[in-house]
Amino acid sequence: MDKIAEESCTQPVLEKESIDDLVVDFPHPPTVSVLDERKIWRKVDLKLIPIVRLLYFCSYLDRGNIGNARLQGLETQLNLVGNEFNIALTMYYITYCLSELPSNLVLKKLRPSRLLPGITVMFGIITTFKLYEKRYHQLLVCRTLLGIAEAGIFPGIVYYLTLWYPRHKLQFRIGLFYGASSLSGALSGLLAYGIGFMSGVKGLLGWSWIFILEGIVTVLVGVLAFFVMVDFPYSAGFLTPEERAYIVAIKKHDISSVGEEEHFERRHIWEALSDWKLWLHIPIFISVSVPISGITLFLPFGYSVPISQLLTIPPYIITTMLIYAFSYFSDKFKMRSPFIYAGLILSLIGYAINISNAGIGIKYFGTYLCLAGCAGFPGVIAWLGNNIVGHYKRGISLGIYIGIGNFGGAIASNMYRTKDRPRFIFGHALELMFIGIGLSLVPIAVIVYRHVNKAKALAFESQSGQYEENELKEMGDKAPGFRYTL
Repeated sequence: MDKIAEESCTQPVLEKESIDDLVVDFPHPPTVSVLDERKIWRKVDLKLIPIVRLLYFCSYLDRGNIGNARLQGLETQLNLVGNEFNIALTMYYITYCLSELPSNLVLKKLRPSRLLPGITVMFGIITTFKLYEKRYHQLLVCRTLLGIAEAGIFPGIVYYLTLWYPRHKLQFRIGLFYGASSLSGALSGLLAYGIGFMSGVKGLLGWSWIFILEGIVTVLVGVLAFFVMVDFPYSAGFLTPEERAYIVAIKKHDISSVGEEEHFERRHIWEALSDWKLWLHIPIFISVSVPISGITLFLPFGYSVPISQLLTIPPYIITTMLIYAFSYFSDKFKMRSPFIYAGLILSLIGYAINISNAGIGIKYFGTYLCLAGCAGFPGVIAWLGNNIVGHYKRGISLGIYIGIGNFGGAIASNMYRTKDRPRFIFGHALELMFIGIGLSLVPIAVIVYRHVNKAKALAFESQSGQYEENELKEMGDKAPGFRYTL
């Protein structure tokens, strides 16, 4: 450790170009005690996770508050008819999905501590100005702009965390910030219930006050993030030189003995687009994202507006706890697929209950299981992130992956049609179809990964020592020494 610290202090921390500057002469990660390691990661968690949770919480709150605004009279005041509300939801997802890849491409260059807070302030302002919506086309414009502004938050945070955490410490951290979406679902119902009593203040209905107050909070959180967020391990001023050296060494050797590529080349775009893993995982992502997105479109049902707002709270709280539990044990056992599968099974049972002719109370219980399926979602993200090597290839892959996968929200927005109320048989049936696709593809992915890992093990024995360090870095996850996470 002393030697590493000495190495890392030879020049100012902010001048480091890559993690290799801190580990150049060390063939293996430095050894620290278990207690010291826990202390280091706890320190990183306390610095990174609270602020990214706040950013994503605000993003999810501003994205989903349109459902609460609908209950507070938005649909009536804007004279929306037919599927106009669903079209407005769809426009958000179209621009959201198309803008995710460009955002991830510039994240490392523009620095996370500037880009992520900046776009948070932007979508907070857009949310606040939604109070001026008076007509359908204004709603469309606002939802379109909101999609562009929010696009960089989720894939950006995921990519940001992959630059800090080893592969098998990643999902729990994704779960910690993704759990903010469930908390926002619970709190948005509670906030909407309270804000609803402001209807009539300053001549505005309750839905306008939802956008105003939640938008202002988002702007304030974005401004706070400018002062709180840090960029990369090698430039983290809150860590000691020894701690920085330890983290960058662990990150380098987490992938292989030679680390991974950190600079950008055009070939990384083609490598990401032509990677079979990306296209295998996309339908799995959609099979999870469609059921998650569909929940808010029929939850809850059969009650007055205030009761409906309050009934959204308990399922989200339970789901948040499940997300944390699934993510913790997934990292502990270093496996993703079993927890994704468990989440799909919970969703299957939940939607099967809701498509049936059961009573309202039983269907409300079914919504708990539908939402519980969210617990497998962090694993969907971490699984591909674990199996892509190279900073920019991973960033590009995650941008494409999350961008296309989030079209599940656009699909779900058009599955729950007004004419199908109150049972929404058509929407629930399609949800079950997507869940079935996921239940089929997850085992196929596991079988393929196991086969490839066995082939890699054989190749590693016969090809050991044949490649130079730069060749192994260029090979990335195709290198014979790299093993895919199951």
